[in-house]
Amino acid sequence: MNNNIGSILTKRTLLNPTNEALFDVAQGVRFSYAELNDKTNQVANGLLSLGVRKGDRVALLMMNCHEFVTSFFAIAKIGAVIVPLNWRLVPDELEFIVKDAGATVLISGSEFDAAVSELHSRGNRTDVNHWVRVGNTDSSPSFVQPFDSIVNPQPTAEPEITASDDDLLYIMYTSGTTGLPKGVMHTHSTQMAALITLNATNDFSIGDRYLNPMPLFHVGALTPAIAVAYRGLAHILMRAFDPNAIWTLVKEERINNALLVPAMLGACRMVYDPSIHDHSTLRWFLSGAAPVPKSLIEAYQTMGIDIHQVYGLTETCGPACTTTPEDAIRKAGSTGKAYFHTDVKIVNPDGTTCKTEEAGELLVRGDHIMTGYWNRPDATADSIKDGWLFTGDIALVDDEGFIWIQDRLKDMIISGGENVYPAEVENVILGHPGVADVAVIGVPSDKWGETGLAVIVKKDAAVTESEIIAHCDGKLARFKMPGGIRFVDVIPRNASGKALKRDLRIQFPTL
Repeated sequence: MNNNIGSILTKRTLLNPTNEALFDVAQGVRFSYAELNDKTNQVANGLLSLGVRKGDRVALLMMNCHEFVTSFFAIAKIGAVIVPLNWRLVPDELEFIVKDAGATVLISGSEFDAAVSELHSRGNRTDVNHWVRVGNTDSSPSFVQPFDSIVNPQPTAEPEITASDDDLLYIMYTSGTTGLPKGVMHTHSTQMAALITLNATNDFSIGDRYLNPMPLFHVGALTPAIAVAYRGLAHILMRAFDPNAIWTLVKEERINNALLVPAMLGACRMVYDPSIHDHSTLRWFLSGAAPVPKSLIEAYQTMGIDIHQVYGLTETCGPACTTTPEDAIRKAGSTGKAYFHTDVKIVNPDGTTCKTEEAGELLVRGDHIMTGYWNRPDATADSIKDGWLFTGDIALVDDEGFIWIQDRLKDMIISGGENVYPAEVENVILGHPGVADVAVIGVPSDKWGETGLAVIVKKDAAVTESEIIAHCDGKLARFKMPGGIRFVDVIPRNASGKALKRDLRIQFPTL
């Protein structure tokens, strides 16, 4: 078997050429599997014409669109490596990732012309030599090559498949506790293993229509998108999340399932109107990134919609643990049990397995675990030991085998489904001359689930909250910006100098 992720489209086209594969909602374009595969092959042949070869890195800076999907599968087919870029990042952050990955091609949407022009102006601070642009060409920067001009003249013939199995498929960057993003490496084999464990566990049925409002630069959106093609289902792709549009699409497109983070679930529930909305085809929502409140699970259950809580990481290619519908209420707050082809355990600092109800670090094992961090053997060795991924999350297991996430060793904040690492925010704030010390903690947010609160010791007594926020603006993506500032005389620290953030959470429970 040729274990190439791009070849999933080739095989699915052979089996179900006329089945609907993709509906790009924003552009109003539908593709059968045969049409999607043909377009993917044109993209692949277009990239080959630019000189892209096996192992080359191609960065994607696009909002959800069919061009992202075809580019992903095309890059996979020709054995190059995808580098999905979070389009919420600022140019400094994008520059680091593009340079660290060594990407030589950047395919971007027209919405990001300003950021791309800024990157291009920095010359050899990136390795990009082909700047490819998707979208209207009327106002294109002079240095870009139009996507359509590269793709449309190309034949639909299948390109030569040059990668499979343990060859690198993509590098997805996730911020580290040092503040510098780390590139999570997944191969064709780890991605295939994720598809297998996901399909063996989640309730996908032949004929399902899957709605995707999550950004494809996230593994939580990308792996299901690939899984949909693997199963031959219809992928209804939204450009971006809109709660009103969700219910319109559920009705008009006869949606059966989707993945939404808890903040999205709450927003959708708020705008639901039974007099105009019809969700009779909808069986379930998958939800992760944070625990789903029991009241929200119950509200959806009264509508006949199941909520499946899921726990996963970029490092696991998505899947780790999930709940089943029958346990959603009874075990509300739990992240369930391990996926079918996945193992989990909870260990003490000395490596011994924790007892029932004893908190420890959650470890995950499976063929879908990342192969490591790009150019970071030290970080890889710290995270993967004897085949187990050390997640950095504190959890416990109850007497029925259900996993309950308790805290995060790395103090990560999850705001609206986005991972925010305090160290990165702290480093930026410390760059302000009026700041002597800082610690960033997560506090509850009705809108985002969690938001960052910066606890600051002043160096200059005159410094204000607005000055700190203004200092961060442009240096951090919007979702990383602190939601509030608190000034203190001293930040509590232990003997080794680590901020006692648990104490700060007690002192500052809310904004």
